[in-house]
Amino acid sequence: MSLEAFSDKLTRSVPSFPEGAVAMLFDEDGVAVLETLDHLLRLGFSQVVLVSRKPPELSDPQNERTLVLTPDRVSAEFVFGLLNHAITLMPGRWVHYCYNAEFLHFPFCETRSIGELTAFHAEERRDAMLTYTIDLYAGDLSSHKNGVDLSNAYFDKSGYYAQDRHDADGERLDRQWDFYGGLRWRFEEHIPKDRRRIDRVGIVRAKPGLVIYNDHTTSIPEYNTVSCEWHHNLTATITSFRVAKALKANPGSRHAIPSFWWHNSVKFDWSSPQLMDLGLMEPGQWF
Repeated sequence: MSLEAFSDKLTRSVPSFPEGAVAMLFDEDGVAVLETLDHLLRLGFSQVVLVSRKPPELSDPQNERTLVLTPDRVSAEFVFGLLNHAITLMPGRWVHYCYNAEFLHFPFCETRSIGELTAFHAEERRDAMLTYTIDLYAGDLSSHKNGVDLSNAYFDKSGYYAQDRHDADGERLDRQWDFYGGLRWRFEEHIPKDRRRIDRVGIVRAKPGLVIYNDHTTSIPEYNTVSCEWHHNLTATITSFRVAKALKANPGSRHAIPSFWWHNSVKFDWSSPQLMDLGLMEPGQWF
C-alpha cells in the first residue's frame, strides 16, 4: 500500500483518538518494539500510532491505545510523509515521534506524565521542545552483536558540544545550535556528515503550516530554538540504540568497531535524574 493509502487510513482514524498527546512510533527493524511502545504508554501518551512492516502481537491494554499501520517499507520518505500528514490532522495536539529502541525521557518523568509536561510547556508559551538524542549501546558486543542490550545499556557521560547554526546566507540563527556527541562523534568516519547532529525537535504542538524535515528540524524557526528569550526552558532526551544498531549492521563499520566502550562510558540507570545530573537535559522552571 502507498503512503497515500496509509494517510487516508490515518485521516479516518484520528477523529476517534482520545484527547491527549500522540506518539508516532516508526519500527525500522523489529528490535525492542514492544519495549518502546510500553515506555510511551507509561509516559501517558493517550494514543500511539505504531508503523511497522511486521508488528509484534500486542496485549489488550496495548491495543486499546495503539493504532497499527503496516506499510511494505518504513523509509525516511514514508516516515516524514506520514508524520507531516498526521500533523495536518491534529492542530493543537502535542505530537512526539521516535523510532523503535528509542526512549523519551524528560525531567521527573518517573512521577510526571507527558500531559503535565506539555501543559507546563504551553504555559511558558512554547509550542515545541528540543530533545537530545543520546546514543545507547551494549557494553559487550560479543554477546549483543546488534549493539542493543536493554538490561545493560551504556552511554557517553561526556564529549558533547554545540556549534552556532547559520542560515543559507551565513547569518547566525537566534537561539539555535547544532549539537554533537555520542557514537556519532566518536565514530564520525562511519556517519554521513548530515546525520551527525544529535538535536531533534522531538515534541511539537501541531499547527497549520508546520513541517518536520528529515534532518529533524521544522519549518517554523521558533520551534527550532533551544529556549525562549527570557529564561531557560525544559528540554528532554531520546535515549536511542538507533546509531549502535546501524554501526553494527553496516558492512563498512561492523568489523571496524569491536567495542563501543571507552573511558567515558557509564551504565544507564533509566532515570531522568542521571540525565539531568550529567547536563544532558534541562529542567528549566519545572520544579
